Amino acid sequence: MTQSLAARLSAEDQMVQSCPEASPVKWHQAHTTWFFETFVLRPFLVDYKPFREEFHRLFNSYYISLGEEIPEKKLRASFSRPSLDEVLAFRTHVDREIGRLLERSIDEEASRRIMLGLNHEQQHQELTLTDIKHAFFSNPLRPSYEQASLGGEAELPIPKLSWHSVEGGLIESGRPVNVEDPLDFCFDNETPRHRVYLEPFQIANRKVTCREYLEFMDDDAYTRPEFWLSDGWETLKHSGWEAPLYWERDSSDETGWRVFTLRGWHGLSVLLDTPVCHISFFEADALARWRGCRLPTEAEWESVASQELRTGNLLDARRMHPAAATGEGFDQLFGDCWEWTASSYIAYPGYKPLPGALSEYNGKFMSGQMILRGGSCVTPADHVRATYRNFFQPTARWQFTGMRLAV
Repeated sequence: MTQSLAARLSAEDQMVQSCPEASPVKWHQAHTTWFFETFVLRPFLVDYKPFREEFHRLFNSYYISLGEEIPEKKLRASFSRPSLDEVLAFRTHVDREIGRLLERSIDEEASRRIMLGLNHEQQHQELTLTDIKHAFFSNPLRPSYEQASLGGEAELPIPKLSWHSVEGGLIESGRPVNVEDPLDFCFDNETPRHRVYLEPFQIANRKVTCREYLEFMDDDAYTRPEFWLSDGWETLKHSGWEAPLYWERDSSDETGWRVFTLRGWHGLSVLLDTPVCHISFFEADALARWRGCRLPTEAEWESVASQELRTGNLLDARRMHPAAATGEGFDQLFGDCWEWTASSYIAYPGYKPLPGALSEYNGKFMSGQMILRGGSCVTPADHVRATYRNFFQPTARWQFTGMRLAV
């Protein structure tokens, strides 16, 4: 999948880093390979010979316990070398050596780390698409990643926004782990399974659409501080936000806006019934307040999603943009866009990070970030589940981030 996503990009495309949060596609390919070399091959293949010893430092991301951080690493596009060809040779080398390791009898810890490496690479597959979308939008030529347009949305009307009542009570949240099976994977931050008490609540049947978000904008909500958290209002004023990321004014469209997608520009009028995406937590929270609602907590979201099939508009559909809701009951819980919740990213009661350097994978980010749930249109389908906890800073907009209402 990684090779497939990179195949339509030139070497120059794969060098670009358009914001500090993003990384070049070349770096994504090198770093995911570094992960297997560092955490699987070096400790478990005794006769392993590194491809290049310098890569151990160059393609580290944030594992401080593995070595001193390169000061310029946040600007990963500043490294023109190694070349893309050498990065691909690095991947071939590590793939071959992982194959050699798998020909032997490996223990449960090696199996668990391989599973972690595979899921880690799936995270970077999603980042590859979100990062190249931002890079192409930042380019004055505004190139398309996919040449075919999205096409018109289905003519059938989407379900009206309605509410599903949940009785609440004592529930169990988090992933139950089968310690006997190293292939029964989840990230450490999804554990341990624990009890949560929920007050009765109502949750919307689908995500908030572009049409509904445009109503929020047309009511001058971006100029009305009563809807905004203090930090959100300060961010709005400093950043000049007046619409979701990738929306641009366009008098030729009846809505007055057009939207940049991985398939190029589309008038907002053809996307009105699709979920709004590329909004920050602050914008999602403000719209909820404007509607007299709120965002669901992650436990509320999980209590509903755990009863639904893990299907939706995910990366495997290759649409690569949110699609309009079509179903009855709960819809769009998985795929289309990540849903901001009202929950801060903190540890579950009894949480224990992975041992050693892998403790830095999730645990050290449990400060100043908000939880998102459900996956997006660029998340691999077998990567998400009801207990999956994504997290970003409340100002983040370059990911496919949207919202669902609750009361």
